[in-house]
Amino acid sequence: MPPPLSLTSAIDTQPDPGVRVCVGLGANLGDSVATLRAAVAALAQLPTTELLACSSFYSSAPVDAMGPDFINAVAVLRTRQQPLEFLQCLQALENAHQRERPYRNAPRTLDLDLLLWADQTLDGPTLKVPHPRLHQRAFVLVPLAELLPDLTIPRWGSVRQMLPAVAGQQIQKLPMR
Repeated sequence: MPPPLSLTSAIDTQPDPGVRVCVGLGANLGDSVATLRAAVAALAQLPTTELLACSSFYSSAPVDAMGPDFINAVAVLRTRQQPLEFLQCLQALENAHQRERPYRNAPRTLDLDLLLWADQTLDGPTLKVPHPRLHQRAFVLVPLAELLPDLTIPRWGSVRQMLPAVAGQQIQKLPMR
């Protein structure tokens, strides 16, 4: 796993073509830390995609769900893929980790959410970006703020302004191992 990167300018000044995307990673079944490490490595290997940064890993209580605590992170990538093509890659990675969807918000071996697609708003039947609940989740906003503290999210505003609204949600940064 690459070390966390907190310099917004280092992320935003990459000369490579493509769009910057943010992906939320989460797992709460099995060895979640190892799963997230493997997922970050797999994201870095996606076609026409470059991993720019990955946040620290965080432990968080499930939100609107039951089960063990989640391990979460956010990855920032640059890709030349189209949004639905990229989403299919994320779902293929989930499937490779035996992701099952028996019911909404079920515990999972790996969850990869496409959070942001550049500064675009996408509202299709299979993909909504920004992620519809991004602004309500500390396990997304805290790692996003670590990587992109000055980020403004379409529809909702700045990450910094949204953090107080999720301050009551349990989240803890894990020590680097």
